[in-house]
Amino acid sequence: MPKEISDILFAFKEAQLQGRQTALATVVHVEGSSYRRPGARMLVEDNGKMTGAISGGCLEGDALRKALLAINQRQKKLVTYNTLHKDDVEFGVQLGCNGIVHILFEPIDPMQPDNPIGLLEKFHLQRQDAVLATLFSLKNFSGDQPGTCFFLNGQSIFSTITNKYLEAEIKEDALMVLTRKSSTLKQYSDNTLAGFVELLQPPVSLIIVGAGNDAMPLVEMATVLGWQITMIDGRATHANNQRFPKTDKIIVGKPVEAMRQVVIDETSVVVLMTHNYNYDLAVMKILLQNKCRYIGTLGPKARLQRMLAELLEEGHRITDEQVSMLYGPTGLDIGAESAEEIALSVLAEIKAVLSDRNGNFLRARLDGIHSRSVSASDEPKQLQRDKTS
Repeated sequence: MPKEISDILFAFKEAQLQGRQTALATVVHVEGSSYRRPGARMLVEDNGKMTGAISGGCLEGDALRKALLAINQRQKKLVTYNTLHKDDVEFGVQLGCNGIVHILFEPIDPMQPDNPIGLLEKFHLQRQDAVLATLFSLKNFSGDQPGTCFFLNGQSIFSTITNKYLEAEIKEDALMVLTRKSSTLKQYSDNTLAGFVELLQPPVSLIIVGAGNDAMPLVEMATVLGWQITMIDGRATHANNQRFPKTDKIIVGKPVEAMRQVVIDETSVVVLMTHNYNYDLAVMKILLQNKCRYIGTLGPKARLQRMLAELLEEGHRITDEQVSMLYGPTGLDIGAESAEEIALSVLAEIKAVLSDRNGNFLRARLDGIHSRSVSASDEPKQLQRDKTS
């Protein structure tokens, strides 16, 4: 959720400039079904402004009151919303999600450099995976809630944990999360504390090769998603800030020169859409030499097959792993016709690939919508308890 984090950081800076107090609401644990999963966040300001989301809108009203209370009392609070009861009106909210949601409210002290917002800022400043650990107690709601207290980005550690044994244990789990690329929920301190050890990943790096008019809706929609966008084209008349003001970087030049200015990492996805066969072919030749997650080619399948055939004729060895990165024609089969519909199709396919999903109808799923890596069924048995509101 890089965009949500980015929006929260921007809102926090604005609140600081205007002298407003804030609190961060974080979904730390979910049991059963819920609109948002652990790691969802919302910044609440003392004037009632909210940035981000912890539900589909049903919790925000009550969460605002809890956040304002945390701000006024300068105390972290853990609140549970239980929607397993048949009549959830008794809790003051009508969720209908058939689950239990635990939300931690943390007042932000800007004078403390490693406050929760400060730790999120450290992640935002560097384009690499990181881990954020949040400790809370499900057994002592009225007691101390340690909150967001540990950050690791592979090179540096920032921690407010005073217990060195606990810190070492969390560090070990954080390294495991980085390796497995999956968040986890653990028990600590003789099962008195639960810890949400969360994997944070940088935004998707979308490289659009081609600055035609059909790239405009692709840029617009990717901007809404919070992706970082690089535009490449050989034509300065097409690739410029006047036509594409929302791109993060515009590169004009021949394929080899342009690609030297691009960093390809595991979050990079590329769409070839110049409508210039030779330009696209030259870029593809370079891309296949990198570990790119997704390479989409606009146009019929025969066009992609022709490209691969020419590369083979030139003596290039194309492995099955390289072929697995190619998606041509790019996009999901949703009957797209217009440039806007095609952009929707392409971005949906990229999201499916990055999430290791097949892009099928949700109603066809036999299990839950969300990953169960930190859900109730996989939580430590010690965490199971009688659920109360």
